[in-house]
Amino acid sequence: MTPERSAAAPRIDAVLFDLGGVLIELVGVERMLEWAPDLGSTEELWRQWLHSPAVRRYETGNGSRGEFADGVIAEFGLPVDRDAFLAEFAWWPRALFAGVDELLSSLAPRYTLASLSNTNELHWERFSREWSLPGRFHHNFPSHAVGKLKPDAEYFLHVLDALDVPPERTLFVDDNAINVAAAAKLGIVARRAVGPEGVRTVLAALGLDAA
Repeated sequence: MTPERSAAAPRIDAVLFDLGGVLIELVGVERMLEWAPDLGSTEELWRQWLHSPAVRRYETGNGSRGEFADGVIAEFGLPVDRDAFLAEFAWWPRALFAGVDELLSSLAPRYTLASLSNTNELHWERFSREWSLPGRFHHNFPSHAVGKLKPDAEYFLHVLDALDVPPERTLFVDDNAINVAAAAKLGIVARRAVGPEGVRTVLAALGLDAA
C-alpha cells in the first residue's frame, strides 16, 4: 500500500533516530515478559521500564552494572540473579536491521543525522566496537553520556539546542509511542517507525526524499 502523503511536506533539516527497534533489532522485550509474565503486555513493560529508578540511574550514566542489575531484578521481581541477568542483557541488541547502511548513507548528504537513544555504557560499547554505528551519524546523544532520558522533555530540548535546529524542522523516529508523543508535544515532527523500511515509509508519507 502506498502511504498517504502529507498535503505540504515539512521542511526538515535534521533527522533524529532512536536506535533500538528502529535501526537495531532487540530481543529484550520477549525475555522480560518471560521472566515477569504479570506485566501482561509490551506496552506495560515499556511504561514501567521507562520509569524504573534502576533503569533511569544506569541509562543516565549513574551506578554500576551490578547495581543496575540488582535494581531491575528487585523492581520487576525477576527469577534470575545478577550474573544471569547481565549475561542476557548484554545481548538484547541482537543485530543491525538489514538496510541500515543504505538508509543512513542516502540521508546523510541531505540532513543532519543524530542518534538520540536511551542506552548505557554496556550496549554503547557494543554499538561502537561491533557495528561502528556512532560513526554513521553526524552527532550522537546517548543518554548515558548526556545524563538525560526519553521521554523527558529536557532530553529533546538538549539535542535541539546542541544542533541549533527548531523543532518544526526536526524529524524524530522512534519505535516507542510514549517517546513519539513526548517529542510531538514539543513541536517536533515525531513519527513511530520500526526498521529501515518503516523509516522510509515515514519519509514517503511526509513527502520527503527517501532515495
